[in-house]
Amino acid sequence: MPPKANLLIVDDDANTLASLARAFRLAGHEATVCDSAARALELARAQRFDLILSDVVMPGKDGLSFLEDLKNLGVTSPVVMISGQANIEMAVRATRLGAVDFLEKPLSTDKLLLTVENALKLKRLEEENVELRQRLGKHELIWSSEAMRRVMAQAERVAASETRVCILGETGTGKELIARTLHEKSARRDAPFITLNCAAVPAELIESELFGHEKGAFTGAAARHAGKFEQAHGGTLFLDEIGDMPLPMQAKLLRVLEEGEIERVGGDRALRVDVRVLVATHRNLEELVRQGSFRQDLFHRVFVFPLQLPPLRERLDDIPVLAAHFAAQIAAQNSWKPRTFSSEAFAALQQYAWPGNVRELRNVIERVLLLSTDLVDAASVQLALPQLATAFSAGASQSFGTTPAYVGVATGTLTQRVEAFEREVLLAELKRHNHHMTNTARALGLERSHLYKKCQQLGIDLRAARKSNS
Repeated sequence: MPPKANLLIVDDDANTLASLARAFRLAGHEATVCDSAARALELARAQRFDLILSDVVMPGKDGLSFLEDLKNLGVTSPVVMISGQANIEMAVRATRLGAVDFLEKPLSTDKLLLTVENALKLKRLEEENVELRQRLGKHELIWSSEAMRRVMAQAERVAASETRVCILGETGTGKELIARTLHEKSARRDAPFITLNCAAVPAELIESELFGHEKGAFTGAAARHAGKFEQAHGGTLFLDEIGDMPLPMQAKLLRVLEEGEIERVGGDRALRVDVRVLVATHRNLEELVRQGSFRQDLFHRVFVFPLQLPPLRERLDDIPVLAAHFAAQIAAQNSWKPRTFSSEAFAALQQYAWPGNVRELRNVIERVLLLSTDLVDAASVQLALPQLATAFSAGASQSFGTTPAYVGVATGTLTQRVEAFEREVLLAELKRHNHHMTNTARALGLERSHLYKKCQQLGIDLRAARKSNS
């Protein structure tokens, strides 16, 4: 049973009010009832409700006007609409006004209770996400799963020490964020946090990047340059992808870790540095040692406290809070309207294998926002996920169907890429619905007229498209 919630039920039918109130109270909730939208607005102003359930067709102010008034008042309680005279236009308008669901009468008690439970769960996730963002500050590490709780407990224990930490995990799992967290929770938090990706720097330049160089040390060295160790003095240096560091450079790094001194390229004197070194890799360092591509003595220097980050597929409970966080972040960056995710949308996200982990999730959420209007549903997620049919976790349900991978949008300006992606989405949906415009528009959450306009903007010749698929 979900935690007890305080509900407001609005309906002009006394029998409906009585039966709904009884069902919710038996389920452990508190229920306040009223028979008009005007009275409900007074109650919503006076106190906070965890959820509001409202009929659409009522004398005086109808449910949709009531919903709009709630929105204008800044009431953040989730709203579920019910009606015995429902149609698609009514449901679409309710969703655009912020309703989390729309149910038709006669109501199934089981379905109603499940809908309310899901809406309350989504609201709690949104509130938890806000709390997490406030708690974690500038460099946000979003999590709520047991797997990440264990990782963070280990990080808390080692953060305040000078122990060298080796952060292990697949690409995109958030290794740099963990390193930043270790730095911010240490006594060095007010000093610099400097990063270097060892895999991204050419072998001939990595020594200069790490240790700096003197003027004239090599062709193009027009001035003295302070390397990463000097920049990080008093603070933390994070060496990402340490497993990709060339062997000759590994020997020089080992000397610095042992002696606490560096020498600039072209220099003739040692410089003392006070730096805590954190490293990370997606590779198996022990295997690299066996292969001879990673020094065993350096391994023992950096592999003092290994911290293993789980892949996203092993922390499914984090997906809803991460998705909500990224959606809010991306919407704010682009001045887009905030979106709400349905429970089915979260379920679809949780069934994908996420080979690119958290980084891939953020990219997918950005595509989802481009494909959705107010409510993000499972259909929007299906369209945004690449190669959904083959990327599901082993044994996961494939009840959300399949969708093609959208490729061919990796070049050009952002506007060009977005337009190319939208064009592929529209063509795929038109084909899936046999070019039935009403069904295609409904699947994409668009008005039919908007779909025609969008096709025209993107240069989609509907007659030619029909012929090519006939």
